[in-house]
Amino acid sequence: MKTPVLHRWDVTYREAAAIQEELRGMLILRDDGLPDPVRTVAGADISYDRGSDLFFAAVVLMRHSDLTVIEEATFSARVSFPYIPGLLTFREGPPLLAAFSRLIQTPDVILFDGQGIAHPRGIGLAAHLGLLLGLPAIGCAKTRLVGSHAPVGENRGERTEMVYQNRQVGAVLRTRERIKPLFVSQGHRIGLQRALALVLSCCRGYRIPEPIRRAHLAVNRLRMDQRAPGR
Repeated sequence: MKTPVLHRWDVTYREAAAIQEELRGMLILRDDGLPDPVRTVAGADISYDRGSDLFFAAVVLMRHSDLTVIEEATFSARVSFPYIPGLLTFREGPPLLAAFSRLIQTPDVILFDGQGIAHPRGIGLAAHLGLLLGLPAIGCAKTRLVGSHAPVGENRGERTEMVYQNRQVGAVLRTRERIKPLFVSQGHRIGLQRALALVLSCCRGYRIPEPIRRAHLAVNRLRMDQRAPGR
């Protein structure tokens, strides 16, 4: 995969926030070029030890019809950008983009363990990297970052609107009965209803969509391998 560079990563807090403000206006929040049916879906995740600057990134590409793994790409790197809420993409983005660059095939859509537009400046990890990659992207977060919502029903597939500053920025989706819901928001080049349907179609017995779950397992394997004696 090609991973175009639209901006520098070695920036200050103010520069990073300004980049987010500029890129937000470039997001496409409707179905745009997503094939029907979707053939392939990628899951992306990142992991690191608390207090460490060594980050581990993984992308797992799967066939959407049966969620069979097609390929997996990983990358590890030292990260210098500090932890600042709302600017996590400037820590996690470069290693993830490096992992994407190792994929042979380009996915139809990407699911990120993170926020899309449900973000203080409207451009979380899924939106930011979806824009940089030029691909449809969806944020699938385990916790809420911004906004409010009504209670969501307990049955699989039930959802409720997530609203921030008088605007819908996503939905709270129950992916498994009586299990904590996910916070789903558009990243880039996809409408919310299609995003919700895709996330639900990728949840096969677990709360987390299978591509993200597999990416999570891959980063943890990578992290354990690099902790092994002699490494």
